[in-house]
Amino acid sequence: MPSQKVLEQKQQIVADLADRIQNSVAGVIVDYKGITVEDDTKLRKELRENGVKYTVIKNTLIKRAADKAGLSGMDDVLNGTSAIATSAEDYVAAARILQKFADTHEHFTVKTGYLDNEVITVEKIKSLAKLPSREVLLANVLGAFQAPIASFARAVQAIVDKSGEAPAEEAAAE
Repeated sequence: MPSQKVLEQKQQIVADLADRIQNSVAGVIVDYKGITVEDDTKLRKELRENGVKYTVIKNTLIKRAADKAGLSGMDDVLNGTSAIATSAEDYVAAARILQKFADTHEHFTVKTGYLDNEVITVEKIKSLAKLPSREVLLANVLGAFQAPIASFARAVQAIVDKSGEAPAEEAAAE
């Protein structure tokens, strides 16, 4: 029987993880077995640089935290080694980084994930992973908004240039 102190520590871990899940927009659970310390360090660095929190944690604690956060349907994948990656702002960062890593490492696999407090399948995670980063999407949207304005500005400038040349030509002819 675990001591009261150990139970309180585990309850705090579950409460913190449940809070982290509730305050994130997306998360991915992976099976991390078979990766080297060097690969794990590189992966953690990339995740950290993209604002993703990555934690290796016991399956029972993930299950309890997910249940507490209102996510159900993860029980069947919570076996073996598990780690959870959560992102508070970027919907695709965790999926993109972890799926890319899984594609290049044989034993590292994506188990499941969630998006806006709904459990999603591995297929949806793979689809999310194919999306460009938030910055690229914003740049594309900004480019789409600027294109008509830039075209309009060029057309106005062409009219100004054309009308500006006409009086000069008439003055030279007189």
